[in-house]
Amino acid sequence: MEKLLFGVAYYDEYMPYDRLAEDIRMMKEAGLNVVRIAESTWSTHEPQNGVFDFSSVDRVLDAMHEAGIHVIVGTPTYAIPTWMVKEHPEVLAVTPRGPGRYGARQIMDITNKTYLFYAERIIRKLLSHVKDHPAIIGYQTDNETKHYDTAGANVQLQFVKYMREQYESLDAINRKFGLDYWSNRINSWEDFPSVVGTINGSLGAEFAKFQRGLVTSFLKWQADLVREYKRDDQFVTQNFDFEWRGYSYGVQPSVDHFAASETFDIAGVDIYHPSQDKLTGIEISFGGDLTRSLKGSNYLVLETQAQAFPDWTPFPGQLRQLAFSHLASGANMVAYWHWHSIHNSFETYWKGLLSHDFLPNPVYKEAMTIGRDFARLSEQLVDLKKESLVAVMVSNEALTAMEWFKLPGGKTYNDVVRWMYDELYKLNAGCDFIPASSDQLDRYKLIVVPALYAVSDETLHRLNDYVSKGGHVVYSFKTGFTNELVQVRPAQQPGIIHEACGVAYSVFVEPSNVGLKEHAFAIAAEEGQVQTWMELLTPTTAEVLASYDHPQWGQYAAITRNRHGAGTATYVGCMTSGAVMRKVFEGALKEAGLWGVEQQAAFPLIVKKGTNRAGRTVRYYFNYSSEAVHYAYPHESGHELLSDRPVDAGGQMELAPWGVHIIVE
Repeated sequence: MEKLLFGVAYYDEYMPYDRLAEDIRMMKEAGLNVVRIAESTWSTHEPQNGVFDFSSVDRVLDAMHEAGIHVIVGTPTYAIPTWMVKEHPEVLAVTPRGPGRYGARQIMDITNKTYLFYAERIIRKLLSHVKDHPAIIGYQTDNETKHYDTAGANVQLQFVKYMREQYESLDAINRKFGLDYWSNRINSWEDFPSVVGTINGSLGAEFAKFQRGLVTSFLKWQADLVREYKRDDQFVTQNFDFEWRGYSYGVQPSVDHFAASETFDIAGVDIYHPSQDKLTGIEISFGGDLTRSLKGSNYLVLETQAQAFPDWTPFPGQLRQLAFSHLASGANMVAYWHWHSIHNSFETYWKGLLSHDFLPNPVYKEAMTIGRDFARLSEQLVDLKKESLVAVMVSNEALTAMEWFKLPGGKTYNDVVRWMYDELYKLNAGCDFIPASSDQLDRYKLIVVPALYAVSDETLHRLNDYVSKGGHVVYSFKTGFTNELVQVRPAQQPGIIHEACGVAYSVFVEPSNVGLKEHAFAIAAEEGQVQTWMELLTPTTAEVLASYDHPQWGQYAAITRNRHGAGTATYVGCMTSGAVMRKVFEGALKEAGLWGVEQQAAFPLIVKKGTNRAGRTVRYYFNYSSEAVHYAYPHESGHELLSDRPVDAGGQMELAPWGVHIIVE
């Protein structure tokens, strides 16, 4: 990337009156240098079947080019027009909830041949029309693409074919998936029942894996189409998103991001987060670390919030802090959804940089400062390279399996992932994400494994070998319990990894009034309560770091550490408070030789670092709180870029509420 990109999604089609020239004037004033267009407005581009009108696209492209603003063009395939559904109602996805109904976006069956015909036609018509336009720097395929729970007869037919190719015989399927239970055995391919009604978690999880494969294939199909038209100096990307809990929260259940990203030149993402007093920066860091890890390179934040809903409107200073938070994780672009607040329909109050009156407001004015600094500091901050020695291993298969077998209280896989990731973040332990299939374990000194419930023997043996050779692993409970087909291993748990963990258990319970007796670290009584899940661990060779404080369960270990070969494996057999998890990570980071000066700081003071194109170390310091924070700069002298002033080694620094320092050595 030549420079930092700072932009917005822009929909001239949504405007209540013509104000393109004024919008561009205000964009230039704010330092915006890129807009994203076209992916939401298929019905405008093709108002009737086979009738095309790209005048709105031309109008924006020409005006943006004249103003020197780059454009990313999206393929408009994620929101289908009314005429298509009228003529071909079968394009709507049939889901476990029944036949689809028109109205919302992302309601189509992405495998339907009629839909694919029309999607290819609009992509080819649009791209052949705009391909030579000099304003376009890249293309986005579709948007936040998922399988939309498509499970109709045609999808079921494809799934049966997939099962036949994967497992060859029904005898093998019946055996591997445990289908004798409740007479679910399938004795003829013609009798293969719809998976929608299955009670078998193994079969249901396999269907979910198959559905994720549909997304991977669909995105590759689109990317291949776009590549027929794009120039060598243009990129193809996708706007990935995460599990949604009112904001971006965890690993996306419906997409295998690692597989789906392979087809793209650069990964793109949208990241939304709590704001105001709830702002921690964790969601920005989580989303950025995961997206950067997909291709091992810088990425684009294609959407993030400017102001939206009452509690998303940022405090003064937060918008600025957030923009640099994205850069600190490796983003080369920060773009808001969207430029203006719309006046009708579903996202009326998902506000843009401009409010409904289109006038300058505090959020827009703060964006102006970001634009100026992005332009001024682009050469020093673009293409930040980050090298992490800690990795979090994540798995769509484990996520799906735990949807079938939720933890007490309804907690899921992502609750465990965030329980662990959040504490690494608070300790300033920068990390990558890796899939369970990764064979690159030796790149890292510490690997964190949250609830790897469904996993192959090969992965667990690979982890054992990694520890034996000198690596360090922190496992959570429920790891290694089943194989990749969600079949419980017929052995004492935690199955294969007991070799490296030096611990065994066969009983697990939901804790009630259970605390922890620590052996290796001190915790306050209020931080020692166990919640949700506990395994009654018996060490074989492991050291006990904490045991249960309970009259009946007190003989059992709760957290252990075992030396195996040249490395160590820590096993956390229960869900603890964040404070206890942080203590566990302190020990693991020290064991791995990763405890440094950054770990002397702690949340709300967050430190991120990387290397810029000139080979110089860049450190970001963030204060995610409403009180000033003081720290001593513990490195060689440097220069603080935002204030343009020198920083001495050991110099005392004051970081304002919701502030950021960027120091280049």
